[in-house]
Amino acid sequence: MRVVRVGGETSAVGADVRAALASWGRGDGLVGGVALVGVRPQGCDQAVDAVVVLPRGVLVIVGVDLPDPAVRLDAPLAGQWKTDGWPLVGPDGAVNPATDAVKTVTAVRRSLEEARVEPMPVGTVVAVGPYVSQVHQPTSDLNRGVRILHPEPRNLLTVARELATYGRPCTVAQARGILAALDPDYAAEADLAGEGFTDAAAPSVSADSTTLIPRVPSPQPSAAPAKKSGLRWLPTGAAVLVALLLLTGIVYAVASSGASDDEARNTTSTRAESSGVKVDGFTFEPRGAVSDTDCAAHAYGDVQVWLERNRCSELVRGRYESTSDGKRAAILVAVLRFPETVLAGELNTVAEQPGSGAIADASTEGTPWPGKSKPFFESAAFASGREGNSLRLVQAVWIGAPSTPDDPTLGRLAASALEIPAPA
Repeated sequence: MRVVRVGGETSAVGADVRAALASWGRGDGLVGGVALVGVRPQGCDQAVDAVVVLPRGVLVIVGVDLPDPAVRLDAPLAGQWKTDGWPLVGPDGAVNPATDAVKTVTAVRRSLEEARVEPMPVGTVVAVGPYVSQVHQPTSDLNRGVRILHPEPRNLLTVARELATYGRPCTVAQARGILAALDPDYAAEADLAGEGFTDAAAPSVSADSTTLIPRVPSPQPSAAPAKKSGLRWLPTGAAVLVALLLLTGIVYAVASSGASDDEARNTTSTRAESSGVKVDGFTFEPRGAVSDTDCAAHAYGDVQVWLERNRCSELVRGRYESTSDGKRAAILVAVLRFPETVLAGELNTVAEQPGSGAIADASTEGTPWPGKSKPFFESAAFASGREGNSLRLVQAVWIGAPSTPDDPTLGRLAASALEIPAPA
């Protein structure tokens, strides 16, 4: 972890945040990454205690100073905070210190979306001090990627590993783009490859092992044969030529059959769709689909754990876009097929629980969303539905605008997407 002090702490607990980040040490031995301390991200009205750019995610850390140490802190994102059972009221009358933190993180997300950088998940960390022993949060808040804690090194490290869930480490160039979007004045001259970011310019193994085979010159034709032997060569040569053509045809047919068998055994395939689908007044424009047989590899959270322990025949992830209220939305429709109907019902029970995880979009695995859009699905509205031995899990977010799980329009889009005809 490389800690860069851009400005001063914005809260008293900010000193604890900086000390915790520095304790992780340089390099990627623990998590790697770059922490901008005291930075004022683009689009934010004020500076934050730290923005941490990790190889697999971004954390925005906002400090909140409590009037006194506490044993227990009840800290919902929407509602009254309580310390040891007593309502917490700030000097300005505010009953929820996390309100400003959430607004700040929303501004950071918007800034990164407008900069069109790699769509890394952005987590929220509200660091509270001077000391809190236990913090109690609603499960729905945890599901939104929000953690409220006292910034001890171990606590902060655990949260960094929980919230940095991108499917692959971002490259050095992508990390520089994210850092530049957060703070244009910061020149990322550091060796980012040493902090866990991958170097895309490194030569591949296949390129190293390529060998050029020299061309062998064709032998020169020999002297012309005698006239008598030439008369006998013509029918013999014709017979040989016909035999070669037949042999070539057989080899080609066998090779083609083998290629078809290999394609049939492939566990991943892509599908292209073109026509829009109208449901409940919404038009869903297909943006492609991908099919896999390893369902668990493309899930996260409790959903992934369940899929690792149970049988799943196929996962089809369909991408759609729609327009409502003048805004574009991205919709991810995941169809999971099971050998038994009861399995679909069991997974539906797991997936409907707040904070249980979901199916990841293929953009987290290196397949970008079509066009120039980079939707973020970590704050998506969710809907699920069963049909026989199949289960649908739908996530909907705005493109280029902040999203929340309780957005009513996104909720209607997600529910309507359950009626999109399932791919064959």
